[in-house]
Amino acid sequence: MGLYPPDDPFLINTAVFGIPIVVRWYGAIIVSGALLAGWIAARRAQRRGYDPEHIWNLLLFGMVLGIAGARLYYVVFEWPRFAGAPLLEIVNPATGGLAIHGALIGAVLAAVIYTRWKKLPLPMFLDICMPPFLLAQAVGRWGNFMNQEAYGGPTTGFGVLIDEPHRIGPYRDMQQYPPETLFHPTFLYESLWNLAGVALLLWMERRLRTWLRPLDVALLYAIWYGLGRFWIEGLRTDSLCLNGIGGSCEGSLRVAQVISLALVIAALIGMIVNHRRAMAGRPNDASPHAPVPRA
Repeated sequence: MGLYPPDDPFLINTAVFGIPIVVRWYGAIIVSGALLAGWIAARRAQRRGYDPEHIWNLLLFGMVLGIAGARLYYVVFEWPRFAGAPLLEIVNPATGGLAIHGALIGAVLAAVIYTRWKKLPLPMFLDICMPPFLLAQAVGRWGNFMNQEAYGGPTTGFGVLIDEPHRIGPYRDMQQYPPETLFHPTFLYESLWNLAGVALLLWMERRLRTWLRPLDVALLYAIWYGLGRFWIEGLRTDSLCLNGIGGSCEGSLRVAQVISLALVIAALIGMIVNHRRAMAGRPNDASPHAPVPRA
């Protein structure tokens, strides 16, 4: 049984009075996921006594820095491909190449800048935003389905069909890997993993509210996402590699796995430090779920 991606990656591809109007499924899905996350985060912020407009401001700022971070991250690890290329090609994400870890770095940097500017508690806002952010990631992965990308090696039973132009490496040999060959739908695996993570984080917020400290939810996000990405990345055929050659990374470590492992370790250390500070009686923010004055 296989998933069948669309042949056309465009949601809208037309012209009005000679002006081209082009909307890709990928972009529409990413924006839809971001807006859904913003709506949920705004409600979460309002329940905690904050002005929900902060979330919408942060969403706009975060998308700008997130896209910039995603592109910069990709270009750095694929520099041999871009060395000597025109600047417009390097900065233009439409030429191919965005990395979620770079987007995460950009989004967190946006949160740091915005909360410092508005004098808001960064740990609280990260806790508010990370479950919806994980939901946006789950939605956004379906953009990869529309683009026929972010898939794994051949599999049997259930998978995704990939057209020859979207295949890489040996899988373009249509004699050895005919059109009906199924590939691991790693975008689907990650989408389901992220959805499970959203449910887990929201459940923990309710069930462990007396144990959780400010920043814990964001750190739990990092642990959950890092573990899932570490596992799923090992199945992919289009990974960024430490040796600068994209693909299955034979003889090299996968960048996303290294970053994911570092993310998990850093988050675990952060959890320990966070709770030791609380046990030591050091000043801490209010409970992550307690109402606070509007800011």
